[in-house]
Amino acid sequence: MGLFSMLRTSASGMAAQANRLSTVADNIANVSTTGYKKASAEFSSLFLQSSASEYTSGSVEPHIRYDISEQGSLKFTTSVTDLAIKGNGFFVVGGDNGQTFLTRAGSFVPDAEGNLVNSAGYKLMGYPLTGGNPDVVANGTAGLSVITIGSLALQANPSTTGSFFVNLPSEATAVAAADLPSANAATATYNSKSSVVAYDNLGKEVTLDIYAAKTADNTWEVTVYDRSTAASGGGFPYSSGSLSTATLSFDPSTGKLTSASPSTMSLTVPNGQTLTLDLSQTTQLAADYTVYKASVDGNAASKVDHVEISDDGTVYSVFEDGTRNATYRIALADVPSPDNLEPLAGNVYAATASSGDIHVGFAHSDGLGSVNSGALEQSNVDLATELTTMIESERNYSANSKVFQTGADLMDVLVNLKR
Repeated sequence: MGLFSMLRTSASGMAAQANRLSTVADNIANVSTTGYKKASAEFSSLFLQSSASEYTSGSVEPHIRYDISEQGSLKFTTSVTDLAIKGNGFFVVGGDNGQTFLTRAGSFVPDAEGNLVNSAGYKLMGYPLTGGNPDVVANGTAGLSVITIGSLALQANPSTTGSFFVNLPSEATAVAAADLPSANAATATYNSKSSVVAYDNLGKEVTLDIYAAKTADNTWEVTVYDRSTAASGGGFPYSSGSLSTATLSFDPSTGKLTSASPSTMSLTVPNGQTLTLDLSQTTQLAADYTVYKASVDGNAASKVDHVEISDDGTVYSVFEDGTRNATYRIALADVPSPDNLEPLAGNVYAATASSGDIHVGFAHSDGLGSVNSGALEQSNVDLATELTTMIESERNYSANSKVFQTGADLMDVLVNLKR
């Protein structure tokens, strides 16, 4: 049994070193592959039962490991759609057959349809923001769609939300009820007025006149009109009446809105959508009328000039007129044991029973890292280490072959005894 086991053991040793050299070959070949994670061979010994008078040699068993959780260094580029993850997580990408995979290879470029596709042909997945904040499925990829950018068609986005934060002077004189802006009389008076621009469904600008009038101590009326319907020369009366009116009440001790006071007001933009104005930061202090913030979303018909991607994964379309609209948010995913993911062709990974199920979220949340636009994660292969491993494996393979050759020579001696 000794000679046969020696041949078997040395053959397993050569096979193990051949596996190790195969990982070295892969690593060296992919030393410049974006997001590549190095492979390595670890060995475990297999002992066979031996007697006191005869030793039976065992074998060596190779185990392939992938350093998927090890961060590669970042290389910065001039392309906005080159993406890298700093920290934990993977991009979720889709193949042509509809399957989803994980990857750290973020060299994305728009294809002919504007879809972000990496060098292996996988499409970047995310959540569309057109309907507001997305509903994330934490333990699956349902709801994800391919991120599409760069459409050169004219786009007009109607206004749906806005903010209007002002300070209303506490010492202002109250306006008589008959003369309030909401009465829309020619004699209407007010304490302050501001205007904001909103957009209808076709991207046409609609100027909204916002009047504030004090009706009593700590009580104000805010009324909104469409300027295009103002009287000849501007002002009251407006031909179409007010778009919305809200009565605000303030706490005299703090100057802030009371809990009973409305903090928003809604109106329908002519030929547009319902616009909700946030008034929550409006104050009544002993100071002049001051506009803290007056903003409304939406944009006029304009071409997409370029895109921007923030570190939380939000994709913004920047129009020629300078308007920025959040269109998608890139999804990141992770698993409990990344090193046990199954590597597949195209530098992508699939979840396995050993890796655990995927968890989907966004950058900066649930332990996930940040998205770096204009950067690529390099391979985590160290070329010097691989060359050293190659030399070492070559020597080990040669030594195992010598053992095999010696065993073969002894077998020849044994066979020749018969002759």
